[in-house]
Amino acid sequence: MKKYTYPSVLTIAGFDGSGGAGIQADIKTASALGCFSTSVLTALPVQNTQGVRKIYPVPVEAVADQIEAILDDIFPDAIKIGMVHTPQLVETIVSTLGKYKKIPLVFDPVMVATSGHRLIEEDTIAAITEKLFPIADVITPNMDEAAILAKMDVITLEDLYAAGKKIKKLGCKSILLKGGHQETSTITSLFYDEHENFHSFETVKFDTNNTHGSGCTLSSAIAAYLAQGKTLYDSVSLGQQYVYQAIENGKDVQTGLGNGPLNHFFNPQKLIKNEMV
Repeated sequence: MKKYTYPSVLTIAGFDGSGGAGIQADIKTASALGCFSTSVLTALPVQNTQGVRKIYPVPVEAVADQIEAILDDIFPDAIKIGMVHTPQLVETIVSTLGKYKKIPLVFDPVMVATSGHRLIEEDTIAAITEKLFPIADVITPNMDEAAILAKMDVITLEDLYAAGKKIKKLGCKSILLKGGHQETSTITSLFYDEHENFHSFETVKFDTNNTHGSGCTLSSAIAAYLAQGKTLYDSVSLGQQYVYQAIENGKDVQTGLGNGPLNHFFNPQKLIKNEMV
């Protein structure tokens, strides 16, 4: 009898009880794209669509134990890393992953929530750039996060190009600079690849507040497509198309009183079955 496997995506990220961002968004995204999702909790933010009220830490030993439990059993085809808010957590994740073979890794440097709340401690940025950037195949900062990393104002498309070049010098292999905060009718995101080439992606900007978790969703979508065996460029392109459609299909739905979530399941795919060889 033939046996099969599912393409598996591991998300290492924070919690969102309101269901629109963090691990919840990651699991929804990978599932909607036909992948099997596993997860490791890094922090317990208390939040809703209106913002983050408090963040409860998860012990770093518990994070390491979670990672080992998953990788020893359901080894993923791709990993997405989201909220890592302390240097100790960065060190724990990198050292634990270092015990296993390298697989595609997407890092979303979560520093600022959609609501504008700062989510990261100052001393964590140095740890992220020193330890996480080198092992990530792509990082996905938004304009606010790019400004923090590049230490410059990022307001225009020209700023985004300049920030990309500065961030690349921090040791990134490739960067997807998300342009969702641009005050224009057309949003331009930039993919700065490992060969020092910029690729631009343009989409129409919707008049909606329902973008809570869009960054989490995008990085998870990229990881899901990488898990399916697609190239990094194609994964970045397809991931952005998925997020665009998820926003479009959820733009007129009210969920909560603040920034509402995307419609992750606008066109859910069946779990992909790959024949074992």
